[in-house]
Amino acid sequence: MLFKNSSEVVSCGMFSIEHFILLAITVICIVIALKETRNLEKNEVKRIIKKSTIILWILEIIKIIFNIKNYGFKAINKYVPLYFCSLVLYAGILSGYCKGKLKRTGDVFLSTGGIIAGITFLLIPLTSLTNYPAIHFISIHSFILHGMMVYIGLLMLMTKYITIEKKDIIYYSATIVIISSIAYIVNLIFDSNLMFISQNYPGTFIEVIYRLSGKLFPIVMVLIQATLPFYIVYAVDKQFENKNNGKETKRFVEVTNKEDILNEVK
Repeated sequence: MLFKNSSEVVSCGMFSIEHFILLAITVICIVIALKETRNLEKNEVKRIIKKSTIILWILEIIKIIFNIKNYGFKAINKYVPLYFCSLVLYAGILSGYCKGKLKRTGDVFLSTGGIIAGITFLLIPLTSLTNYPAIHFISIHSFILHGMMVYIGLLMLMTKYITIEKKDIIYYSATIVIISSIAYIVNLIFDSNLMFISQNYPGTFIEVIYRLSGKLFPIVMVLIQATLPFYIVYAVDKQFENKNNGKETKRFVEVTNKEDILNEVK
């Protein structure tokens, strides 16, 4: 059951009871994990990133073997890890094992694009539950992967492991553009649709972009992926930062006023 071909099983589909159960379990795990680790030091957060990256790569290799065994080497779309969500695998290596600009590049993607990609998939698991039942390796792997993406990204922001700056868009966009360029070349050679930038994806929001953009579809898709996720997280993070700064300022003023009153009484 866990490793059967999609033709041998019945998919549970999106927005089904099974989907909501997997979603609920994943959200609960994320909340518990964040509650237990939100006060960790930076070196401990880095240790989590490194261990998580190793786990995700092991699962990814198992997924690749499964897909090649069941669908063959020609099924490029199924096993080559060149999708937006796959970038967490490379970002984890950069963040956990590199230094300088390479590390910053990994940190930025994990704390921005990783969160958006993870949340989007958990809500709309197009590539797993539409083809497999909930109790299947591909389905379980996909929820583990995207759940960990959300957890790691939020943990980095909550612990201030990284403070996102507007100029970080350079690191983020460069990552997307480089990977998209590689994916586009592979797509041209093998008629695949890695990074979802070469062909339509009927029945999804990508189809809307495909119809509106026409021949510019690859460029538009790359631009959207290279900007929107970063700016969404950046904007939300700054909102929380300003809100917290406002609370701290108010608390400081209240304490100062109390001290002034006590000094006057004395």
